[in-house]
Amino acid sequence: MKKFKFVIHGNPYEVDVINVEDNIAEVEVNGTIYKVEIDKKVQTPKTPKLVRSTISPSTESDKSTSKTASPVALKGVGNIKAPLPGTILNVFVREGDTVKVGDKLILLEAMKMENNINSDKEGVITSIKVRSGDSVLEGDILIQIGG
Repeated sequence: MKKFKFVIHGNPYEVDVINVEDNIAEVEVNGTIYKVEIDKKVQTPKTPKLVRSTISPSTESDKSTSKTASPVALKGVGNIKAPLPGTILNVFVREGDTVKVGDKLILLEAMKMENNINSDKEGVITSIKVRSGDSVLEGDILIQIGG
C-alpha cells in the first residue's frame, strides 16, 4: 500500500504498510512483518461513486400504451421535453401547426453540438414554451401537442 522511511534515535527504518483491516495493520519494518493494532479506526479510501440523477423521458408517453391506443384516448397528446440542458437556437413550428412523427420541431445547442428535437407524436401544436436564445434544463417542457 504505502512506503515510509523513518529515522528514530538516529536509526533508519523502512516501513511498508501491507494491509489494513479494521484496526489491525500488517506492516513490514526493515524486512520483518508485524501485526500492529491501531488505536483509532482507519477508514480505507473509497473510490468515488458516480451518482446520476433520474432522467425524465423526452415525452410523457407510456411504453405500455405506445403500441396501441384505446379508441377513446386522444392520439398525440403530450409534451416535448428537453433531453439535455442547452440553448434553443431555432423553433421550426408555430402554435396551430399540425405535426407528424419525425417532424423537426426545435434546434437545441448542447455541449457545443446542435441537436434536432423531433416530434414523436402526431397532433396540433397547442403551446410553445420557448423562444430562440432561451436556456433550458433537462426535462423542461418545450412544446405541448394536443389532439
